[in-house]
Formats: sequence, C-alpha cells, structure tokens
Amino acid sequence: MSEGFKNIKEIFNNRRQAGPKPPVYPWQDMALRIIKQLAIPPYKKSAIFKVCRDLPQSYILGCFSDTQELCKSGEKWRYFFKLIDQYKKISES
Repeated sequence: MSEGFKNIKEIFNNRRQAGPKPPVYPWQDMALRIIKQLAIPPYKKSAIFKVCRDLPQSYILGCFSDTQELCKSGEKWRYFFKLIDQYKKISES
C-alpha cells in the first residue's frame, strides 16, 4: 500500500519539476523570444512584456529584425528600445 502512495508522490513531484508554464498569450511568447535573443537584462524584462502587450506585433517584429540587422555589437537591447521609442513620435504625427 505504501508503494502506491510513493508512486503518486513521485508523479506529483515530477509534474512540478516539468518546467515553466507555456505562455498564455502570443505576445508573451514574442516577448520571451526577444528577451532571450537580445540578452535583455533582468531589470528591463517587464518593459519588454509591456511593449509587446501594448504595441502592434508587426511594429515590434520590425524593430526586432532591424535591431538584429543593424546592431552587430554592443548592447542590442538599447538599440531595440530606441527603435521602440520612435513609435510614440510616429503615432503623434
């Protein structure tokens, strides 16, 4: 009888160790990809999630591809934020 309880306990422990939950929204998946590929520092991760949630996906993907093409060295994430910041200026004019 204790073997059965031991197996159930192992099942639940394995379930908890399975890894992080998958993203619920598509913009979360996009944000995680940007964070990984541009080496976003931990204190800027929330800003990436906010930008991916609030701005159009096509604009963010354009900025992301421009960053990868144009910024070959240095901190790519800074260049990405400069491009994202241009959205406010474009939408106001």
